Formats: sequence, C-alpha cells, structure tokens
Amino acid sequence: MLESRGEKVFYGFNNLFLAIISLLALYPFLYVVSASVSSPQAVVTGEVLLWPKNLTWDAYSAVLQDPKIYTGYANTIYYTVVGVVVSMVLTICGAYPLAQKRLPGRTFFNLLISLTLIFSAGMIPMYLNFKDLHLLDSRFGIVIGFAITTFNFIILRTFFQSIPSELEEAARIDGAGDLTILLKIVLPLSKAAIATIALFYGVSRWNGYFWAMVMLRDQDKVPLQVVLNQLVVKMKPTNAMLDTAAFTIGETIIYATIVVAIIPIICVYPFIQKYFVKGVMIGSLKG
Repeated sequence: MLESRGEKVFYGFNNLFLAIISLLALYPFLYVVSASVSSPQAVVTGEVLLWPKNLTWDAYSAVLQDPKIYTGYANTIYYTVVGVVVSMVLTICGAYPLAQKRLPGRTFFNLLISLTLIFSAGMIPMYLNFKDLHLLDSRFGIVIGFAITTFNFIILRTFFQSIPSELEEAARIDGAGDLTILLKIVLPLSKAAIATIALFYGVSRWNGYFWAMVMLRDQDKVPLQVVLNQLVVKMKPTNAMLDTAAFTIGETIIYATIVVAIIPIICVYPFIQKYFVKGVMIGSLKG
C-alpha cells in the first residue's frame, strides 16, 4: 500500500519527534556513564556534557574496593529475588480466585482492594504497624511488608479474566481441580502477563530504598540503594567542601555507584522486553 504525501510528512515528523524524546531520555544515562569515567575536576567544573573528559577508572576502583558495596549488592539481590518470588506467589494466589465469577463476595473484595489505590494509611501508621508486628530491622519485614502492589494485582486479575472460561470448564469435566487448572492451564497461558508483573516487582524491589532506610538499622542488612543514598547525602557539598579534592572525588564515586547499581536491570530487561508490552496490553483489554 502506497503512502500519500501527507502520510509521509506525518510519519517523518513523528519519527523525528520520537527520536528527540528518545535522546532526551537517554542523555541522563549517558551523562552518568561519562561522568563516572571522567576526571573529578572535569565533572565538577562542568566540562563533561556528553563524552568523558580525561578518561580514568579511579571511581570504579574506589567503589569496588568498598566492602559496603558488596554487602549492599548481596542484600539487594536477596530482596529482589526472594521478594519477587513471594510477591508473584501471593499476587497469583489472590488474583486467580478473584477473577472467578463463581467466587462468593467477589465484587466486594475487588472493590475493597481497589480502594487502596485511592486511600492510604500514610507513612506513620505503616511504621507503627511494622513496629507492633516486630518487623523493624528485619529482612522478612522488607520482603513480606511490600509483597503485593494493587496495580500489579489488578493487571494480573484482569488478564486471568480474559482467559476463556471454556478451557477451565473442559478441565473440570476431565476431573481437574482449581490448583491443577491454575498450574497447567492458566499459568502457561499467562506467561506474558506474569513476565510483565515480575518485571514490575523486580524493578520496584531493586530500586526500593525509602522503607529499607526507615526500617533497617543494621548496616549489614541495608540494600545497595540505601548505601548509594548515604553516599549521596554524605557527599552533598557544603560551602567548605566546594574547593576540596575529597568532594570532587566523591562526585565521580557517586556516578560510578549509580552505574554499578543499574547494570543488572539493564542486563535482564532485554530478555523479557518482548513480554512487556504484550502483557500490559492484553491485561488492559477486558475490565
């Protein structure tokens, strides 16, 4: 099918606009990478705009020699892997029953869960709740306390609703129970949605730092993002620090730590990207 002149102009401007937006989104990442391998003086004086200046690996050498980085990395991997597994199990176990029209009280429970998107208890009540449950300064508290996100729950529940009920009815005629149907029919048909939700949970767990910073006191339990936050706060310049070498070195260390922190997500994302858009779009077709 031949494109008209107007369509060619439209697609040309559209591609140009998307290219500009992509470059604007990519620039902060390129700047961080460039700053992490540039000399501290070049970063502080503003000489680094896009490409590295006076290439050096001193910042990465300093980061990789800090034992806190390895401890934080190990904790982050633990919170991410264990947290995603727990989150997916609980989300699936909640979303599948509430996707069934035959479940008594289904509408009430779905409404109750949806209300949490609008109303929240707030930070202080949540903290007091964790305290009363003895979950402060506990890895278990970080894993189980934020196991389910309502948005992810609704996406997965909606996807389960889009699966033809005839498949489940045929399985029941053959003698299959709910658990068998879930494991052998529903989950295999939901790979795209499950991969999408797992990605959401994984990124959230990997980047999460606020509640870990609030709840954890033992430095051996804090994730990498809390270590990075502490590093940024400690390296925050004061009037007395602006001309010191310590501050300039700290600037490049911060950028190097950021790069080290995001490498795993960058490595994993390409392998599950094909499920990402498909899972979200299919889950949004049927309410």
